[in-house]
Amino acid sequence: ENLTQDAQEVLNEAAIDKGIAGAGFVAGATETTGILSCANVTVTPQNGFPKNIVIDFGATGCTSPNGILRRGKVLVTLSDSLRRPGSVAVMTFDNYIVGIHKKEGTITWTNTGANATASTPTIRSWSRICVNGKITNTITNNFWLHSGTQNIVQTAGVNTPNILLDDVFSITGNRTVTKADGATRVGTIITALQKKTSCNYIDKGTYQIQGTNNVALIDFGNGDCDDQATITINGQTPRTFTLR
Repeated sequence: ENLTQDAQEVLNEAAIDKGIAGAGFVAGATETTGILSCANVTVTPQNGFPKNIVIDFGATGCTSPNGILRRGKVLVTLSDSLRRPGSVAVMTFDNYIVGIHKKEGTITWTNTGANATASTPTIRSWSRICVNGKITNTITNNFWLHSGTQNIVQTAGVNTPNILLDDVFSITGNRTVTKADGATRVGTIITALQKKTSCNYIDKGTYQIQGTNNVALIDFGNGDCDDQATITINGQTPRTFTLR
């Protein structure tokens, strides 16, 4: 979930950087996490849609200001401005590695938001579908296959379109994960996960993982930005662990 949300933040910054975010964005000063400060972003064609976006962090990689090392390329086909209701962004990866984890698969974002009216403020939301997902630990070569659908709603920062640092997102939905040995687990978000652009980690919400004989509940906390969460297995005493 964290790697997928990280990919969304890469896309958000690329859209701002290249002026194709839409929904109130105006050229001028922006506030971002600087994810793209060490990446090369190209967009073709220059005029009109759809656009092909290549976000290239290089073969050896580079570390963004928030301390995350990224290597490889993120490839996106965007049907319209990212924040325009109805627009679709299809994302794939070319030898893309975040930290020690290689990310593969296809993620499709469909903007399900609504334009502002006299009585209704702008709502920014997306349906996010992942197919053929694969996360590989590049040190151990262990991997996990995953697929699923999430719904994303922006809960803060809508009224400051040039500022990404105050953006907060709420995530609901489910995911199926299969280990290298074929064991499958179903993950369901019980209470909405919260991801702040200004924080490297999901910092709120609960996530249930259902196995063959056991059920685990992960609690990401109360909204404080830290790398700590708890896990409870079959209702036993919660244990604290560190997010990676």
